Amino acid sequence: MDEETSSAISALKIDDTSTASPSTSSGGELSLDDRFSLVRSVGEECIQEDELRKLLEKKPQPVCYDGFEPSGRMHIAQGVFKAINVNKLTKAGCKFIFWIADWFALMNNKMDGDLKKIQTVGKYMIEIWKAVGMDMTNVEFLWASDEINKRPNEYWSKVLDIARRNNLKRIIRCSTIMGREETDELAASQIFYPCMQCADIFFLKADICQLGMDQRKVNMLAREYCEDVKIKFKPIILSHHMMPGLLEGQLKMSKSDPSSAIFMEDTEADVNAKIKKAFCPPKVIVENPCIEYIKFIVFPSLNAFPVTRKPDDGGDKVYMSFENIVSDYESGALHPGDLKPALAAALNTILQPVRDHFKNNADARQLFEQVKKYRVTK
Repeated sequence: MDEETSSAISALKIDDTSTASPSTSSGGELSLDDRFSLVRSVGEECIQEDELRKLLEKKPQPVCYDGFEPSGRMHIAQGVFKAINVNKLTKAGCKFIFWIADWFALMNNKMDGDLKKIQTVGKYMIEIWKAVGMDMTNVEFLWASDEINKRPNEYWSKVLDIARRNNLKRIIRCSTIMGREETDELAASQIFYPCMQCADIFFLKADICQLGMDQRKVNMLAREYCEDVKIKFKPIILSHHMMPGLLEGQLKMSKSDPSSAIFMEDTEADVNAKIKKAFCPPKVIVENPCIEYIKFIVFPSLNAFPVTRKPDDGGDKVYMSFENIVSDYESGALHPGDLKPALAAALNTILQPVRDHFKNNADARQLFEQVKKYRVTK
């Protein structure tokens, strides 16, 4: 086994803190070591771990933040995976701020730049998180357009200071945070976008930036800014894993490609069909999206993975550890033909409360019907 493959397999290992079902109990009941382990389990990368431990030791309720563009239907990584991570952080005693980046979505031409549609999508996303089991006790949703207009001098002064201290090349390097490439022809608004996102961190007084690995560049920009202006305590970067698309070669889920992901209100038939077509090479766990779904979505939600098989194929088995799945799958004892139906069944169990909510709650149902009509723009 080469070093790259070994590292990739190690990344798929799962520990007790990451498989534990999200709890809503107070972080005050946990020791410092327990809190650190729980918070650290959220991130594929943490910059820096020593700073995180000191923060948890000195501040009873650190502020975590994530910003999201309301830009279309919500896929399972943004829905279930995010709820799992938020519940871990609030259990560890953190406050979590969702920055509903409606102005940012407009600047990035989402929903054809229609702010009313963007805000409707934002409301729909909040409904999903409520339905999927996110503990809202220490969660706050703030709309960027509202909050910036409340304290414009504070916000725009910070944006302008960040902008003047960085050259254009450094800002363009951050364009990947918008799902763009450095070589793309960017609108003027998209040039300004990274400066604003960097300013958000200070505006919200965030201690921890808990966004995906794809947002790393702008979070590092914030730490560099702290060095430039001599701010002692830099924001800690806790970047979660980016879930791959379901088809071969899709490194990231895409809202503009419905086949690349399970969406939060997909029907049972939708889920079954998508998982049936998903890339799942026998005996290979590296870059296997079905294996990643089991690790990051199924186990943290259900704490088990039941597989139904004919007696001749090994019979029914309930996996209580991710390592056992890896071992059986690599050996061929667990075949894709058995893993896929089991994965589809598990995902349908997880998503059923969301379907029920959008069926039984009139306001939620109306939001979803509106969002379905919107054209997703890149």
